[in-house]
Amino acid sequence: MPVPTRPPTPDDTIGARDLTAWHTRFGRWLVDVFAALARASSPAARRVARWSSAHLAFVVFAAVALVVMVVLVEGIETVYEGVVGRDGLTAIDQPVLDAAITLRSPGLDSAVTAFTDIGGPVGMPILALVAVAIITWRRRRWTPIVLTLIAAAGSLAMTIVGKNVVDRARPPASLAVPPLEVSPSFPSGHTLNATVLTTVVVYLVLIETTAAWQRTVAVSLGTLFVLAMGLSRVFLGHHWLTDVLAGWLIGLAWALAVITAHRLWLTLRERPEALRGVEPATP
Repeated sequence: MPVPTRPPTPDDTIGARDLTAWHTRFGRWLVDVFAALARASSPAARRVARWSSAHLAFVVFAAVALVVMVVLVEGIETVYEGVVGRDGLTAIDQPVLDAAITLRSPGLDSAVTAFTDIGGPVGMPILALVAVAIITWRRRRWTPIVLTLIAAAGSLAMTIVGKNVVDRARPPASLAVPPLEVSPSFPSGHTLNATVLTTVVVYLVLIETTAAWQRTVAVSLGTLFVLAMGLSRVFLGHHWLTDVLAGWLIGLAWALAVITAHRLWLTLRERPEALRGVEPATP
């Protein structure tokens, strides 16, 4: 049965959409599962950890999702190799890189290099933290920073696992624009991290804003930034196209998992009736 409706609070909505109202059967099943988990957990253990039922659901769901995402990183490469075989790079990646090389010029190379540095291990965290700090200051709550740190930690873990386990070689140095990078190619860390952090920041902006045009601008700019970041990696010859595609897919999946965990937290915090006897979470 759907959870009964209630007047939403500003923190729980995106426009007219109530984030604690689950309209799909899977969503309602997810709420029921984690409400049951909260009921089954020891009250003493929750008191010791100073966790509410909503916090417990958030942490458990995020942990399970991260394990699934890490396994997915390995699985995508396995499936890719199984489908395209040894000629995969020639059939898919090499022609795209060859086309990108024909578009290069000294000025464009410098501009794209400057842009791609924004999505690097230094630039992207700084950009995301500045945006999240502003949202945190406006909302007077630590939730945006917590969500962003969890998203970033998972993104970093998937990048490390993918590079160390798959160990795919980057495009030849002769085809890349300096400065060259030496870490393994799969997945594209710039693309994965930019996808995760940008998606989470846009989600927080959507909750914060009230005007439809502001939400449209946020989604449009976020999408363009993520697409451009991935394509810049191929243009510069620092990654194969399939490295970037994997970064987009895995990054979006992890970001959506973090967002779902946040919605579960909101639901069990704001809708104590969903817990059926479990004490409501403190804000």
